[in-house]
Amino acid sequence: MLITRRLEFDAGHRIPDHKSQCRNLHGHRYVMEITLQGEVIQAAGASSNGMVMDFSDIKAIAREKLIDLWDHAFLVYAGDQAVVDFLATLPDHKTVVLDRIPTAENLARIAFEILDPAYRTCYGHKLRLKRIRLYETPNCWADVEA
Repeated sequence: MLITRRLEFDAGHRIPDHKSQCRNLHGHRYVMEITLQGEVIQAAGASSNGMVMDFSDIKAIAREKLIDLWDHAFLVYAGDQAVVDFLATLPDHKTVVLDRIPTAENLARIAFEILDPAYRTCYGHKLRLKRIRLYETPNCWADVEA
């Protein structure tokens, strides 16, 4: 069985080597779809009876491990030294320094790497992260699949 939870967050970034406007500091309203694969729980009287995982639990884990860290932050590549240095001058600025350029593809891959182990330990059954779909715009997205 596959289930999907959709979450949204706002973040800034730039693609330092890009040939057009994306090389400038800018932001997006990102949408992340988290698709889990697992068996439907059959446990009479349990809150999760009849579910693969409670959708509110999917959200809570995603928020704790990723969404709350990235929401309203500037996602910057560690190698983009001028921007890293600039952001460090802003008092109390929410900056997330990444080991990869923050393209939709890389952000989706990082999200998968962070969330996959978090969901595997839930609910005591063979639950696994099947896919992360990250929309950078309504018409552009990246998928990472197990």
